Amino acid sequence: MSLTNEQVQAHLKDPAVFCCRTEKGTKISSADLEDPSLFPDMVDAGLIELSDDGLTIEQVLGSVLQEDADALISITKDMIDKVQEPSAEKEEPKAEVKEEANNVSSIVPTVGGSGMIRIEIGKAEKFDGLKVEVPVGVAAQGAQAAAPAQAAAEIGEKKVIHKLTKKHIKINDAKLGDKTSIENGVITIDKNIVKEAVKEDVLVKSLELDVIHPDNRHIETETIMDVVPIATKIEGNLGEGVTKIVDGVVFMLTGVDEDGVQIHEFGSSEGYLDEQMFFGHPGCADEGDIIIRCHAVVERLTGMTRPGPLAAHKCQDYIIQAVREELKDYEGEVVKEELCEDVRRPGRPRILLVKEIMGQGAMHDNCLCPSEPCGVAGGRMNVDLGNVPLVLNSNEIRDGAVHALTCIGPATKEMTRHYIREPLIEGLAEDEELDLVGVCLVGSPQVNDEKMWVSERLGSTLDALSLDGVIITTEGFGNNHIDFVEHIGQAGKRGIPVVGVSFCAYQGQLVVGNEHADAMVEENLDAGGFENDIAGCNCITPEVAARAIQMLKNKIEGVEILPAEKKWNHDVINENNKIMGLPVSELVESGTIH
Repeated sequence: MSLTNEQVQAHLKDPAVFCCRTEKGTKISSADLEDPSLFPDMVDAGLIELSDDGLTIEQVLGSVLQEDADALISITKDMIDKVQEPSAEKEEPKAEVKEEANNVSSIVPTVGGSGMIRIEIGKAEKFDGLKVEVPVGVAAQGAQAAAPAQAAAEIGEKKVIHKLTKKHIKINDAKLGDKTSIENGVITIDKNIVKEAVKEDVLVKSLELDVIHPDNRHIETETIMDVVPIATKIEGNLGEGVTKIVDGVVFMLTGVDEDGVQIHEFGSSEGYLDEQMFFGHPGCADEGDIIIRCHAVVERLTGMTRPGPLAAHKCQDYIIQAVREELKDYEGEVVKEELCEDVRRPGRPRILLVKEIMGQGAMHDNCLCPSEPCGVAGGRMNVDLGNVPLVLNSNEIRDGAVHALTCIGPATKEMTRHYIREPLIEGLAEDEELDLVGVCLVGSPQVNDEKMWVSERLGSTLDALSLDGVIITTEGFGNNHIDFVEHIGQAGKRGIPVVGVSFCAYQGQLVVGNEHADAMVEENLDAGGFENDIAGCNCITPEVAARAIQMLKNKIEGVEILPAEKKWNHDVINENNKIMGLPVSELVESGTIH
């Protein structure tokens, strides 16, 4: 693929290789040269062998070829009439660059003896890494000095738009009984409620309930479709007022069809429960949680359709709602009161978090803004909404505005519990150096034309919000990476600093890219870089969120993006976490949690 004139300027010091057969007498221009960013893959594939005697692009531009030349060969001195004089290089201070992941990168600041903040980042195969040295004190001021208009803006007191109080109610046990109740810290669920719950949707042929205690997790489970907290509104609407949340007990939905086919798509998490869930991650049960398992059997051949999985979620929600009604009146021990504020911070960089959610149809859907936190009833499906961008405030998401229906690979799936305690939203909302203006949910359609249309609508949304920075995340990989990268481009071409967060590693390498995808953060925690079928493993954790937020701050400062090494290496993530004072990420071996 030949270079454009713009690309040439970025690759003047790279090897010069003909992109196609070139005739004697040709005056060499950008159109005759292969894109150097493709060389690593071409070398691996045996398509090209770079010569030690090869010239650089700046040395051959404008020279005349003295003999016919085949495609994909290095240009050497004996092939051209003259070697052009290279341009003088500016001396610049060098910062360490460390690769974090394949096709993605992360950035971490440290303070050196020179009084500069030194950034270590990683990057991936086709995307640039990042290096910068910033005077100490600049980063602490946030990115408000990046643009003159922003620097001139008056920094005022924060303005609270919405207040949400989440009261965490301690529950010590759960069991099945003759009625549904909450008494003395114990949830009891009527064992016969399943007979009424299946009436919620004819596609559900049967439901089973059981209770799994933390010391009894080495039991077989069907694929884990979702983990749902028990939460209910006491005052106000979603995103404000008071919400009660159960601590110590969660619901877990599993499912198969009548033929025993797991309700899953790219990988299934059936197996031993203690091996198939990453306990403690945001979307999962915590180490000490009691799990109420709801197992659904849906009509044969409906597991890969939208109605089949939705039916299972609706029936489970009927059961959870019965517990919610008891929770409303239960005056149990409040172990924590969490105050969530949706605030504006005048004069701080205006930030939007864009979360790309699945919207390809089939089993890929999400229920938005239900009547109860993390519920189904009263919500709207993002596929039915056309996957168009929907901007919510941070409190709405933290109050359970998303019920996850998606049956993608288990490790990269953001389950319902993930959204109500999403680390990126919590980190951005509490960061006093930033002004989080909202959270934009945008669906990922199946068809490319629809992807582009939806992405253009996101671009219009970015225009309307007058932003200083954007973080874009996506769960899963592959098909949805197409619009994920397009979304990054929509921000980048508008001059908005943008950071991408995704699972890529080895298996999920980005299949497309653009010049704006130069600040990427990796979610992978699998030793081999794979979708490992462990529910909730490769997702946004507090460590991932911290790296993404710091990277955005530095990118807003206008730091230079530099090429990075090719191979994904998880050790760099661990080193970056250490530098930031964060816990080292533990890799998981296939099927085994460390």
